This record gives sequence, C-alpha cells and structure tokens, in this order.
Amino acid sequence: MRLTTKGRFAVTAMLDLAMQGGERPITLAAISRRQSISPSYLEQLFGKLRRHTLVDSVRGPGGGYTVARDLAVISVADIISAVDEAVDATQCGGKENCHDERKCITHDLWAKLNQHILDYLGAVTLLQLVEEQKARKSGVLPVSAQVSARLSAQLSAQLPDKREALTLRQRTAVSR
Repeated sequence: MRLTTKGRFAVTAMLDLAMQGGERPITLAAISRRQSISPSYLEQLFGKLRRHTLVDSVRGPGGGYTVARDLAVISVADIISAVDEAVDATQCGGKENCHDERKCITHDLWAKLNQHILDYLGAVTLLQLVEEQKARKSGVLPVSAQVSARLSAQLSAQLPDKREALTLRQRTAVSR
C-alpha cells in the first residue's frame, strides 16, 4: 500500500492554504515557495480540488485560492479522493481478481486494512491539522490532537495483540 506524491502534496497544499487564515486568496506561487512543490503540479491539483468544491479560486490581481468549506468538515480522505488518489493495499485494486481472475487468499486482509486507513483519514479534519501545526509552533497540545491520539489508540485496540499470541506460541513450541 502506498500513498503517492499526488495525495501527499494535495494534503500539504491544502494545509498550507488553511493555515494562511482564509481571508485573502493565496497564490499557488506562495504555496510553491513555502512547500517546495512545483507551481505547475499545484495547478493540476488545485484544478481537481476546485472541481470537488474544496477550494474557491479568485481571478485577477490579488487572486489565488481560498478554502471553500469549513475546515472542520474537510477530511484528509476528502482531499485525497478529490485528486483521484486511491488508497488501496490490495493487489487487484479491489476487483477481487488478484489470483488467476479470482480473489487471492490475502485479499480480505488487505481490504480490511484499506477500510481502517480510510476510516482514519476520514476522521482527521483539516481543522485538526491546522490546530496541530499551530500547537507545534506554540508548544501546546490542542484538544484535536488529543482526540486524534485517542482515535489512533482505539483503532489499534481493535486489532488483536499479535505479540502476546506469538509469545504464547513460542512458549508452546519450546515446551513440546
């Protein structure tokens, strides 16, 4: 499973835009300078983000982009899907034809991983990321970071503790 540069850059650019306050439009050149992302690549990404109503564009002198929605309702998953980025750990892209045109024996494992990743990315909002960045600069942990940490802990708790099971198996094998 991999998240490509397209998805990473889209999230980075949206976070940069959101951190600028939103009152006046921000140029892609300014985002490009701050984040070291090619302006032409940003143009491609922002075209897709605009079509998915995540950003608004302002033409002319003083033009640029603003975030189109409340930061609390834009999730990382929204941003990634807007730029046509698939987060998929399956070999077949979810088509269940990974092994001789049939579902492979590990397909369900990777499909469940996909769902956990999407659930996590869907639960992280642009507002949380902005608050975390501001807190990092000020040295204070925001409430949203605490919530994010709690969510990560809950997702981890849903998975069985494999270390304990392995230890038990190792002890059983040694005692035989």
